[in-house]
Formats: sequence, structure tokens, C-alpha cells
Amino acid sequence: MDRLEAFKQIAAQASRGELTFPTNVDATLKLQRALNDPDCHADVAARLVQAEPLLAARTVAIANSVAYNRNANEVTNVRTAVQRVGFRTLNALAAAVIVRQLGNKITQPALRAKANQLWQHSAHVAALSQVIAKRVAKLDPETALFAGIVHEVGGFYVLSKADEYPGLFDGDPDDWMEHGEVQIGRCVLQKLNVPAPVMAAIEELWIGMRALPPESLGDTLLLANDLSPVSSPLHERPGGTTRSAASTIDFVIGEGTLNSILEESGEEVKSLTSALM
Repeated sequence: MDRLEAFKQIAAQASRGELTFPTNVDATLKLQRALNDPDCHADVAARLVQAEPLLAARTVAIANSVAYNRNANEVTNVRTAVQRVGFRTLNALAAAVIVRQLGNKITQPALRAKANQLWQHSAHVAALSQVIAKRVAKLDPETALFAGIVHEVGGFYVLSKADEYPGLFDGDPDDWMEHGEVQIGRCVLQKLNVPAPVMAAIEELWIGMRALPPESLGDTLLLANDLSPVSSPLHERPGGTTRSAASTIDFVIGEGTLNSILEESGEEVKSLTSALM
């Protein structure tokens, strides 16, 4: 089976709901330990949930389900979702995710390295999105953070399937970007019930057009993706990365603002990644 056919088959499986993810067992176990502490604060739980892209998506989805959203007030960020569903439901969800994680851990060193880099990229994009939303776009920073965390969840899903398709990522990254990223990413995000505003922002990211300074959540996500110091391993080319040049951004939003955004997002990345240590 060639690579393009493999991407089509994986997308078809995702559309049927046949989803298994390689997610971080340690992060979820740490969340469970925290939830079992009677002194655990909701903000601490939310931070740990944000360290796990699948769990973050599922927590928001459950908060928006009929059982928890009786007033049709859609939640678009993890912190509010954790407060709505409560620790007991969150603990059960974490346990279910751990079972799936243990059965689907990535074992190949090369694939594990890609998954680790993809998380680092997602963490930087999430942190940058949060700061840009707050400082420049004047949008809800928590929703921007959530969008950054899950914007590559389709990539995590495909990495979990790579063992079944040898050489899936050995060729031109354009094959993934043109024939896999949107089709598979859309299916996975839909099956995870990611809120419509976040879905729309990620669709804008795939299209690649944005306004400067950023106005929408999609603009914010695109700018954060450009500014991320860690690129997605699924977009990299030999000898370099595909990160867009951000040299003109300071002329639009101001060099001082850009520098302060990068500094503040660096602190947020440390906070996000500390949940994995």
C-alpha cells in the first residue's frame, strides 16, 4: 500500500470512530493522583488536563454533552470544563484514557521522538495562542490555549497508526499536508466533539490565510504556529523546518509587544510541560 492510500485508509477508519491514541500515560497518572488529593484545586487539575491533548479534548466534549450542559452554554476551554464536570467524572475519564494509553503506547524510538516533538510544538503553540489572544486579539485566552493544545491531535492519531504502515512518514511532507492532515485531522476532531469555534480556527490554520494583527481565533492560531520555536515533526523537511518567517510581525504589532509575547509564552510553556515531569 502506498503512502497516499494509507492516509485515505486511516482517514476512513477515523471517520468510523475507530480511534486509538498514543497519549502520555505519566501525565494522566499524575492527574489521577492529584484528583485523589482532597486539597487539589480546580486550577491544578485543569493544568494537568491541558498536558494531555486527548484528555483535554474529551473533558471539553463531556462538559458540552447534554448531561452537563443543560442550559446550552457551550464550554470552549479546559478550566471551565473541569469545573463543570467535577473531579469524580474527570477521574473516571482519566482512568478510561489510561487503559487505552497502555494498550497503544508508541514503541519505535523514531516515532516516539516525533510524538515528543509534536507535544513540544503543541505546547508552544498553545502558550503563544493564549498570550496573543489576551494581549493582541482580545479573545478568550483559555479557548485559544485549548485550540493550541488540540490543533495537532490528528497528527498524534496518525503516529499511533504508523506501526501498521511502514514508511508512512518517510517521504515528502507534502503528502501528509495535502492528503492526510486535513482529512484525518477533521475526522479525529469531529469524533472528539471539539467545539465549533475551535474547529473553525483549526480549519483556518489548515487553509493558511490570516490577518495581521490577528483578529480571529484562527488568526491567533496561525500566528502562534509561525512563532513557535519548535516545529511540527510532520511538517519538517530534511535540513530545515517549514516554520514561516516572522520577521515582519514586529512591524505590525510592535517589536516590544512581540518580545513580551515571546517572553510570557515561554513561562506558560514551562507551566504546561512541568505537568509531564
